[in-house]
Amino acid sequence: MAATAVRVWFDEDCLCVALADGRTICTPLEWFPRLRDATPAQRANWRLIANGVGINWPDVDEDLSVGGMLAG
Repeated sequence: MAATAVRVWFDEDCLCVALADGRTICTPLEWFPRLRDATPAQRANWRLIANGVGINWPDVDEDLSVGGMLAG
């Protein structure tokens, strides 16, 4: 079963994702230039895709997979 996201938030330097199984992933924003350079409002406009297997930010045309984040 694939890991799925349930919540997304940002701190000063990281993108953080809470997973349905209780884990949290935090990755450096430097890895995602479109999100790094986005405004707070653009970052806040996200949606889960494929039942939480991915995350989409339509304002900056960014899609990330939970599996890819876990793989680093």
